[in-house]
Amino acid sequence: MKKVLSSLIKYPLYLLSLLPFPVLYLIADIVYVIIYYIVGYRKNVARDNLKNSFPEMSERRRREIEKKYFHFLADMMLECVKMLSISKKSIQRRFHLNNPELVKGYLDQGRPVVIVTAHYGNWEWGSLSLSASYDYPLVIIFKPQSNKEAEALMNKVRSRFNAIMVAMRQTLRTLVSFKGRSYWTVFLGDQTPVRHEVNYFTTFLNQKTPVFLGTEKIAKITNAVVIYSVPLLVRRGYYEVNFELITEQPQQTAEFEITEAHTRLLENSINNRPEYWLWSHKRWKNANYNPHHQQEILQ
Repeated sequence: MKKVLSSLIKYPLYLLSLLPFPVLYLIADIVYVIIYYIVGYRKNVARDNLKNSFPEMSERRRREIEKKYFHFLADMMLECVKMLSISKKSIQRRFHLNNPELVKGYLDQGRPVVIVTAHYGNWEWGSLSLSASYDYPLVIIFKPQSNKEAEALMNKVRSRFNAIMVAMRQTLRTLVSFKGRSYWTVFLGDQTPVRHEVNYFTTFLNQKTPVFLGTEKIAKITNAVVIYSVPLLVRRGYYEVNFELITEQPQQTAEFEITEAHTRLLENSINNRPEYWLWSHKRWKNANYNPHHQQEILQ
């Protein structure tokens, strides 16, 4: 029965993905009206997040960001559907890497590279674009979902151009198997830690925020170069990426230094163009959790 239901979802979505972009964006405009004005999908979550993140901003300005965000979210939904059939040539044209030589230089030297990104812009297109860029293995770390059919479909789509999908708990074991080889891996640095793994807080967007430490831990264990990158929207359906070096010597950094660095870079990206971050995500749901021996830095 599950396979039947999966097919009933997959094949209509594939047919939808074959539509040209102008038609998909017309559909996205309709989806925006539905999710924002009719259904009100997580509108209160986004509104509270914006209010807490920008307390000094006017209500009018926050409402403008809110509407732009949900319009972009509708676009991204249809862009994700397009991932089912988009060609390698098309994704490379629409998702441009401005300075790929930074990453390739380290890979050519035999160094592993950690790309720390976030739920910003169309991060899902990033998996396709990066895996289409070089022949070096690209490992994409994902957080397992409760809906296994949806998870399997998304992972199949993300790995269309040979990216290697690895569940979060299998990260270290998988990366150790690449020892002595060049590879790059992608972490979502703004992933919310599960409750029992909350052991570090920082101030992010004016709020006490639990931070995922996986990026820093893996970088130090594997001695990987750490590079920050989020996709920036150029115009509808087109993105560009700038790679920014955080450190090429992670084992020489202080504890939490890498984590603070990519958190501050993301905060700056959001402050510059706030409408492209995932505001409907419950990012601060574990902010009041106080584990024993918690490490905390409030800047």
